[in-house]
Amino acid sequence: MALTFSEYQQRTADTAKYPDVGRNPVYPTLGLAGEAGEVCEKVKKVLRDQDGQFDPDAVAAIKKELGDVLWYVARLAAELDLPLDEIAADNLAKLASRQARGKLHGSGDER
Repeated sequence: MALTFSEYQQRTADTAKYPDVGRNPVYPTLGLAGEAGEVCEKVKKVLRDQDGQFDPDAVAAIKKELGDVLWYVARLAAELDLPLDEIAADNLAKLASRQARGKLHGSGDER
């Protein structure tokens, strides 16, 4: 089933069961950090235990964690009244601008 970012973001509201939904950006921020950490842990274990070889089981496990990351990104954006479609489009435009100016490498948000 293909979804737009907007549809996905709207549907996350159905499973948003945390304190003060709609007025609580802290909860999804902390959840995002936790889930991103779980992605890192899965990748770390592939490096440690599988000599860096991503077998189908490892990829499937990481896919599940990435889904959780996406859910928290969508919920944080919703808490801040930011459309996920807009975030995605703005990010691609920012990266295209950096590429056109030869600024993909380096550091800092305002490259």
